[in-house]
Amino acid sequence: MAFAEINGITMHYELIGDADSKHLLVFSNSLGTDFRIWLPLFDELGEDISVLLCDSRGHGLSEVGDKPFSIEDLADDLIALVDALEIKKATFCGLSVGGLVVQALWQKRPDLVKKLVLSNTAAKIGDDASWNTRIDAIRKDGIAGMSAGIMQRWFTESFHEERPEDVAGYRLMVERQPLAGYIHTCAAIRDADYTASAPSISVPTLCIVGDGDGSTPPDLVRAFADLIPGARFEVIEDCGHIPCIAQPEALAALLQTFVKKG
Repeated sequence: MAFAEINGITMHYELIGDADSKHLLVFSNSLGTDFRIWLPLFDELGEDISVLLCDSRGHGLSEVGDKPFSIEDLADDLIALVDALEIKKATFCGLSVGGLVVQALWQKRPDLVKKLVLSNTAAKIGDDASWNTRIDAIRKDGIAGMSAGIMQRWFTESFHEERPEDVAGYRLMVERQPLAGYIHTCAAIRDADYTASAPSISVPTLCIVGDGDGSTPPDLVRAFADLIPGARFEVIEDCGHIPCIAQPEALAALLQTFVKKG
């Protein structure tokens, strides 16, 4: 465990390996999670790949701050952390809202980006009505009031049948996130739209989706990939919204090939 003062908040992170590694992966998490979601990948990634994990503002052990925040603010947090660790260039992997964050990071600091992995994400996720409905429901009943539905979107039917204890554990992870951090992140996703800027991405990009993703379905992610010049699109089978949990071997194989290529 490591902590840093970043943009007025305490941020929780872990750097495993070398900051100057030519195969450095920087991960940005999905809504309602902390960086432990990436742990299943560790046994699958090669020892020559270094990783930077962090809890986004308002999630895990990172502070929420005293005001609402945007996707650009979350990107600024990640940029400040990367700069503090003297990382000059890396492959950034963003999952769901993390994909929005690394899109914003690319717009702000393309000099930091060697490659992009955009997993289970899009240029625009959901619409105002759906996010406002979710925010109102959480304010009324808390995250626990909708956590069962979140698990249905995250994991396939077979995952629920074969790994019920994992479903229960990740449901607890969601429910224990800071309420303000979750609500502010929902609003940040609602207000973010990178459709116009996606065609400007000029680094090698890999777009990934699970075939059973209930949050960002394959057709949405494929259409997103089509906006990015030369982007590679991959579908992971028997997988929902969180491939690093459901199919870490398949995800690790894609990441290793992509990170080391060229």
